[in-house]
Amino acid sequence: MRHHSARIGFVLVLFCLFVVTVEPALGASKPAASIPATDLIQPEDLAALLQKSEAPKPLILQVGFKKLYDQAHIPNAEYVGAGREDDGLKALSERVAKLPKDSAIVIYCGCCPWNKCPNIAAAYDTLHDLGYTRIKVLYIAKDFGTDWVDKGYPATQGT
Repeated sequence: MRHHSARIGFVLVLFCLFVVTVEPALGASKPAASIPATDLIQPEDLAALLQKSEAPKPLILQVGFKKLYDQAHIPNAEYVGAGREDDGLKALSERVAKLPKDSAIVIYCGCCPWNKCPNIAAAYDTLHDLGYTRIKVLYIAKDFGTDWVDKGYPATQGT
């Protein structure tokens, strides 16, 4: 798994370089830092929750990029599309449309450092605007490989 996470890290670094250099030209996205701290969940807390067999599990949605999801994602997480793209936000809205507004939902991206993520704030805002009241955002400080996979939290590959 160590070699695999090194590859994930390399891909994430390349992607972040793309985001940092190209994203400003595409239009600024709202920063992840705009998400209230009370709506964040730390990786160790989510991993512990997922390990409790008796605990009800939240719906976990990956709102980053498909290539990264295919490389590694949280078991049972669903890919809904990149939060910075209209199609991704539409897919997110459609996925949750029939859920009660008090459903427990965790979203995450992990494409790059928290303060550079182009996806998470738009996805959070969409869910919030739709009236969902129990949204948690997985706080990934650096990237999914470093802050989840390398720490030994459960991860799986493919779709």
